[in-house]
Amino acid sequence: MKAIILAAGYGTRLQRDVLADSSGRFAHLAGTAKPLLPVGSCALISHWVRALTASDCVDGIYVVTNAVYHAAFEEWAVHFPNVKILNDHTRSNDERLGAVACLQLAVKHFKIEDHVIVIGGDTLFKEDFSLSKVRERFSHLQSKCESSCLVLSYLCRDEETRKYGILEVDSDLRVLCMKEKPLPSETESRRACPCFYVLSKKSLPLLDTFLVEKKEASIEEKDAPGNFVSWLIPRKPVHIHQISGRFDVGNLSSYIECDLYFREKDVKSYMV
Repeated sequence: MKAIILAAGYGTRLQRDVLADSSGRFAHLAGTAKPLLPVGSCALISHWVRALTASDCVDGIYVVTNAVYHAAFEEWAVHFPNVKILNDHTRSNDERLGAVACLQLAVKHFKIEDHVIVIGGDTLFKEDFSLSKVRERFSHLQSKCESSCLVLSYLCRDEETRKYGILEVDSDLRVLCMKEKPLPSETESRRACPCFYVLSKKSLPLLDTFLVEKKEASIEEKDAPGNFVSWLIPRKPVHIHQISGRFDVGNLSSYIECDLYFREKDVKSYMV
């Protein structure tokens, strides 16, 4: 199994907040890619690499970034010999390829023909999350059907459905559909879906199909990786693995919350 960490975003909301902050407390974050932000004792992305390495659930970790942050990621990766960095060669948010195209780029560049864990580079989870449990759940699904994929799910509040992709599932926890940012009245489900997916190797060729179909679509339709998952659901079996919650570092306030949480926690065996 391989891991691809999506880290080619430009963090425009966070950088805007940092520049607007009059206290000066966060000036050191200016120009820093979100996955490289200090969270607790290390960079956000380092929590993932340490957990992936300690759990021994993957034999390759690939990080897709952009030309602006490429050098910074290469410098960070010196400490992690099992990590390879891929530059998507974009230089601005307007040029961005979109997360699905970045995923496809990594699969093709590294000639991946294995199951893939896809991880959003600005996301972390709470203590109940375990890569070992995810691998166990995925292996069980694979034993029944080799096309099976796995996504995470946690319960959000009513007012939060408009912020996330919401999963509707059957009694076997197979996903029936994903509704993108629905009103609370538009679905009974409160199962939010963060950017962490285990894609079977049999599903990887569908990245090409999806991007061909979306060739003329706006970047927004190709950007969020959840758009691919939503498209995949009627084509391959997709099941959920339940967790208690996540940290999504989108702006300064969410970064502060995430950093404080990890400063107060003992995370030596975190996520393993």
